[in-house]
Amino acid sequence: MDDMVDLQSMGKRARQASRQLAQLPSTVKDRALETIADNLHNRQDELLRANGKDITTGQNTGLPDNILGRLLLDSTKLESIADDIRRIAALPDPTGENYDIRTLPNGLEISRRRTPLGVIGVIYESRPNVTIDISALCLKSGNAAILRGGKEAINSNKALAAVVRDSIFSAGIPRDAVQFIESPDRTLVSKMLKLSGYIDLMIPRGGAELVRHVAEEATMPAVTGGIGVCHTYVDRTANEDMAVEIAYNAKTSSPYVCNALDTLLIHTDVAPTLLPKIASRLGASNVTLNCDSRALSILGLNSSLIKAATDLDWGHEYLSLTAAIKIVDSLDDALDHINTYGSGHTDVIVTEDHTSATRFLDIVDSSVVMVNASSRFNDGAQFGLGAEVAISTNKTHARGPMGLQELTSYKWIVVGEGQVRN
Repeated sequence: MDDMVDLQSMGKRARQASRQLAQLPSTVKDRALETIADNLHNRQDELLRANGKDITTGQNTGLPDNILGRLLLDSTKLESIADDIRRIAALPDPTGENYDIRTLPNGLEISRRRTPLGVIGVIYESRPNVTIDISALCLKSGNAAILRGGKEAINSNKALAAVVRDSIFSAGIPRDAVQFIESPDRTLVSKMLKLSGYIDLMIPRGGAELVRHVAEEATMPAVTGGIGVCHTYVDRTANEDMAVEIAYNAKTSSPYVCNALDTLLIHTDVAPTLLPKIASRLGASNVTLNCDSRALSILGLNSSLIKAATDLDWGHEYLSLTAAIKIVDSLDDALDHINTYGSGHTDVIVTEDHTSATRFLDIVDSSVVMVNASSRFNDGAQFGLGAEVAISTNKTHARGPMGLQELTSYKWIVVGEGQVRN
């Protein structure tokens, strides 16, 4: 049996499972999620052994630190993932919700009812927690899932998928509601993107190359945004202590993820006193700063962590302990830079001026725009969604963290009493 036949078979089983899943009550789905959360603890040793194999292979093959950081699982991370699943279980089930209910002048009662999308395909890299996040959100929203992780996390993902499939089966949900493609063969990605007869939505979770590949080849609707070039602009009225803490958290709390700080823009009026404070705090965590000429004139080149920026630094997603620094003359200059080099992911202003904050919120056209908060808050769990299947920078279907509601569509419900159209 060749790979395409295998994938077609997976698609057929997923479609059948999705129809059964869509009819299940919330209690069954929630019981399945609670069982997954429990088994992440009960089978922790098994999961950590599998992850250890991937970490060892990654170290031996020279994977960079940012990839290893995304790949690593430990007991604390597993407990955090389990907590996220329990939060998802506690959320309202979106499926079957009636909304926009109204009665027309002719007496017809019209509403919209949320329905699952059907089968979600996800292609992702490096981060094994995605296996659990996607599975949990898809199950809760009544969708089946076909998952294809990267080869660097193959052992971790296989073990996590086995926990999910065993858990949901014991709770009364078909195993095939969640399927994992165990082969790391890269050609399967292109074949998966041709399964429009079975997969209703495709979501890539990875770097720019993967996202472009999905955008070019997917035969089904796809979420092809998500590249995170995140800016923080420090306005002339910013509270300096707040600005230092926000910049530090946005860059160092988890530098390998898409909502981490990439470019720091600082108003020229506060740069002479504020930039050295920020640089000192970031330098203590070994953050390299690629600075424009004006920032360099303030900081100098007396540290190996201070470097001259090039044009390639603007609009660059680092996913590492590196950030770009640029001095700007005004809010308008910051807005021009963000609108030129941003990816529509997450952009932040630090300011005490209400007018500046409002103007920033109105003009920056990103999926998430923040005032006086770290860009790291752009996260499904932090937004109260439990987790996310992706952070979308698209403007159609869904934008920002995609949770349960973003994995549903709707159908119109019309109830009459014998009305006919003239």
